[in-house]
Amino acid sequence: MINKLSKIDELISSLCSRGVEIKTLGEVAKYSKQRIDAIELNSNNYVGVDNLLQNKQGKKASNYVPTTGKLTRFEQGNILLGNIRPYLKKVWLADKTGGASGDVLAIQINDTKKLTSEFLYYLLSSDNFFNYDMKFSKGAKMPRGDKASILKYLIPLPPLKIQDEIVKILNNFTELEAELEAELEARKKQYDHYHTELLTFHSNDVKYVELGDCCNLVRGPFGGSLKKSIFVSDGYKVYEQSDAIYGNHSKTRYFITEEKYTEMKRFAVDDGDLIMSCSGTFGKVSKISSTSPKGIINQALLKITPHKNLSSGFLKYFLSSKYMMNVFLQNIQGGAIKNMVSVAQLKKILIPIPTLVKQEHVVTILNKFDALVNDISIGLPAELSARRSQYEYYRSKLLSFKEYAN
Repeated sequence: MINKLSKIDELISSLCSRGVEIKTLGEVAKYSKQRIDAIELNSNNYVGVDNLLQNKQGKKASNYVPTTGKLTRFEQGNILLGNIRPYLKKVWLADKTGGASGDVLAIQINDTKKLTSEFLYYLLSSDNFFNYDMKFSKGAKMPRGDKASILKYLIPLPPLKIQDEIVKILNNFTELEAELEAELEARKKQYDHYHTELLTFHSNDVKYVELGDCCNLVRGPFGGSLKKSIFVSDGYKVYEQSDAIYGNHSKTRYFITEEKYTEMKRFAVDDGDLIMSCSGTFGKVSKISSTSPKGIINQALLKITPHKNLSSGFLKYFLSSKYMMNVFLQNIQGGAIKNMVSVAQLKKILIPIPTLVKQEHVVTILNKFDALVNDISIGLPAELSARRSQYEYYRSKLLSFKEYAN
């Protein structure tokens, strides 16, 4: 990478040491005014905001294709931008001719001898551009980019040789990121396979017992006992549904005093307890560890304390299995906001109890997979996050130029 950057520096020094021309987007490109008949479109060459993917991930085949009328025509090399909610960062470098809806902007370069489509794509898929687009967008709930302001975005025009070298470097980053994403997806499938296989038992291999016979279950407090009026700026944590869903117990919005914590000790969590979301998003499970903050659960959570013959790690993985998700789906009630049924009914759910040695064997294997595919500090997500940060750093560095001075 250092050698490649040095080559860029050498090219800049020899070809444009005094800087480069800076033009507005409207001076080097325009919106397509061409039209295409709907009968020429299919799921692969029609682009609407719904099949443009967020975060610069290109597009997917469309589930809907218009059958009548004329639409905006785009050609290979055009840059397509989703013009609704610019913060979603929907952008695609067209590799074919097709048609786009009115909420997608098709940008065409005026002179490809001065500006390449790949270089312009990287400029318009940068965070700098999307931040600019949002700054001038109109509307609160459904902001829409301002077409006139977009054309005023400033574009550097280094020599084509420099544009090509920059594109090569950024393409390399894109390929490496795609490889990591593919590996992460493959590992997730492998994890799902072993998660299912290791937690599938036959009744003649293990003993099944009711959840209520191997655990203590406590539903969070109802009746308004956790009113906002009792919350303080610091103290004992109030665990919320997000703690069960994401497992990040360090984030806290609400605290209670030590006195209130003692008063509500029945709802307090301890090392080895599990907390499960049971309202709205249900069945998500997180384990309380010795490093988790002291606190109590709120009304959207269920606290599960395993007995001695049941590993909390094993129970967490079992309760997170596809089998248990199906069980939970059969035991919910409510309208717009779904809720699990009563604790009494949950206690009757059957749980396999293999030997502790077998439980720990399962936990050891699944912990390794879980860290690999989910841990944002050491696993593939951490590597992918680092790669993306590096990519954005070099993208910003490579696309920044000094303006030419006469």
